[in-house]
Amino acid sequence: MKAAEQKARYGVFGNPINHSKSPTIHRLFAKQTQQQLQYNAYCIELDRFESAVKEFFANNGGGLNVTVPFKESAFQLADNLTERALQAGAVNTLWQDQQGELWGDNTDGVGLVRDIQQNHAFSLQGKRILVLGAGGAVRGVLAPLLEAGPQSITIANRTHAKAEQLASVFQAAGNVTAQQLSSLASLVANDGTFDFVINGTAASLAGELPPLPESLISPTTCTYDMMYGPNITVFNQWAKEAGGRVQLDGLGMLVEQAAESFYCWRGIRPDTQPVIERLLCEMQGA
Repeated sequence: MKAAEQKARYGVFGNPINHSKSPTIHRLFAKQTQQQLQYNAYCIELDRFESAVKEFFANNGGGLNVTVPFKESAFQLADNLTERALQAGAVNTLWQDQQGELWGDNTDGVGLVRDIQQNHAFSLQGKRILVLGAGGAVRGVLAPLLEAGPQSITIANRTHAKAEQLASVFQAAGNVTAQQLSSLASLVANDGTFDFVINGTAASLAGELPPLPESLISPTTCTYDMMYGPNITVFNQWAKEAGGRVQLDGLGMLVEQAAESFYCWRGIRPDTQPVIERLLCEMQGA
């Protein structure tokens, strides 16, 4: 899964893109691994994604990351898709092979699982997992979560039909069920609390909290917000006040998915820990 190493131009396409940390992350990876490359963020007009991708690779581009709102477009554009991209229904990593064919991968889910299991040393094996939301961000992580061997995954969403539709896609791969957010209290009353609650909604970006019962959180519950920021997210603050065991955010997931993209392009896996620590220091103004 390597792009041609001699190609030194890389980047991330999105809209908006101003606050992307990807250029910082990949420049740190390049310095650490002694790779000569340039990595820039590009704000792409909403109707120009396909032509911009083709132009990028025609001009000696080595690889692209793709973020909101272009992940589904990248999925449609790729000539070849990895298994995890097919499962995710979206692509966040693009490169061309030696025949000039465009490959698409999705590294979000492996980034999440590595952050939880390697960086934070929490095993997902045999655990009961609740995932909040049923959008593209959640679909992108379900297959890698299932590969980690949990006892079950419950997808909870405001609209039950959307959660049910997503659960049906993955039921062949494990114990995946759907639930409506408004019925979580009765589910917990009947079946007990979850080991992990993962917030895959975008509510934290707006400083909002999904309608969740406090009974969802016990002293053994770990929460993970796929969003991150300089301060604790609203979701994690709520879980902390409710007495949860530990609260994690998505900064490590961001760095881990970037490291997997870097590996797809360059065939080298960077050390993520110093990069996570550097970003934490920068966000906290240290």
